[in-house]
Amino acid sequence: MPVMKRTSGVVFTFLVLCFFNCSLSAFAAPRTLRVDYYHTGNSREEWFSMDRVVLEPLEWPGNLNKAIDESQLGNYLFEVREKAGGKLLYSRGFNSVFGEWRTTEEALHGNRTFSESLRFPSPNGPVEVLLKERDESSFREGQKAMWKEVWKTVLDPKDKFIDRSRPQSPGALIELQKMGDQAAKVDLLVLGDGYTAAERLKFERDARRFMEALFSTAPFREHRKDFNVWGLCPAAGESGVSRPSSGIYRRSPVGAAYDTFGTERYVLTTENRALRDVASFAPYEFIEILVNGQTYGGGGIFNQYATVAIDSLWAAYVGVHEFGHQFAGLADEYYTSDVAYLTPEKKTEPWEPNVTALLDPANLKWKDLVPAGTPVPTPWEQEEFDRFERDIQRQRKELRAAGRPEAEIEELFRQERDKEDAMLGGQKYAGKVGAFEGANYEAKGYYRPEVDCIMFTRHMTFCAVCRRAIERVIGMYAG
Repeated sequence: MPVMKRTSGVVFTFLVLCFFNCSLSAFAAPRTLRVDYYHTGNSREEWFSMDRVVLEPLEWPGNLNKAIDESQLGNYLFEVREKAGGKLLYSRGFNSVFGEWRTTEEALHGNRTFSESLRFPSPNGPVEVLLKERDESSFREGQKAMWKEVWKTVLDPKDKFIDRSRPQSPGALIELQKMGDQAAKVDLLVLGDGYTAAERLKFERDARRFMEALFSTAPFREHRKDFNVWGLCPAAGESGVSRPSSGIYRRSPVGAAYDTFGTERYVLTTENRALRDVASFAPYEFIEILVNGQTYGGGGIFNQYATVAIDSLWAAYVGVHEFGHQFAGLADEYYTSDVAYLTPEKKTEPWEPNVTALLDPANLKWKDLVPAGTPVPTPWEQEEFDRFERDIQRQRKELRAAGRPEAEIEELFRQERDKEDAMLGGQKYAGKVGAFEGANYEAKGYYRPEVDCIMFTRHMTFCAVCRRAIERVIGMYAG
């Protein structure tokens, strides 16, 4: 019998190895292939068109044994399938700047075009690349999302028109933290924007400051060894980035700018082509863009990038909060700040792991974390909180309109945080998971898991539901 057990184990191991080798036969020491395309439309319609296919300079950084995304996260999903036979080789869910823009007032009245990219291991043979959009009405906890195909293209990695040229180098790659083989780690790129050549050392200090803030926050703290972190800093002609509301305009290397969608603190880039060419010099899966500026701001798009104004007093909070959006698809839980997004006509269950419409309270998506005896919905003193927040927003707008120094805005935010910590920390169900009304930019009809979280206020702690969501994504890439 012992001999039989050993023989079975050898046979089993052989079969497993054969399975992985066969399933990955389409990827042989692959480079990174990138499809750049244009996403055009409005609030009702959308169109897609090919821009270019690029063979990036570096090898694919990811784990080929974790090529299929089963997370059910994102408004969009792309798949790479063998052209002959349709075998699924790679997939990832994501959000896009277009996807956010189409929910704004502007999208009701006109069209816009955005550049987007799909990155995957270069295959050995012809493939179909399929782009799918979530059927929002289909999402139910415990069930797989339904997706509708919105675009498809066929490509052959031997096609002579694939762009194999090498973009202009953004400068030396900085190894900020190397914990092991990039295929077995989460590969994070910290990218500077608005730094002149003379400010390169400042960027490196800023990058390390962001990195320490991230890895001081659970659960990233406990998983620090699962991350490799790289730095790139293309030289800008002028220090800083554009802030149109203050009459500041810059042509920074990757195009980060304030006032996205008319929201003064929202920092994104729509220069996707430039961003991807710069980033291609690093082995990355996630990007954090450090904006060289003091004015409070940042942004984050799931599986695209996050941004933070690194010299703001609140850079640690903003950087980690926005990284939560990009990394794990976490939703904003706040609802008192101004945003450009319109309220949806029909309420559906959000796909994001940390908010719910509570359409079926008995099947709350995080019900396994709710302590016995905790009511759902979970009561809290929302009216008092809302009165306080409305007053803070009024003061902030007055300070901005008067052009007051950033230090005065920062002091207002400090007072706000201290009051929030005291008010929310004193709630009956503080520190417990439940379903607290007010989330997803809406005071009513959407619920968050805990009364406080870094996705709700400037409280530097992720709630239990957000921590679990982050750890699940880490598991998709590391190990």
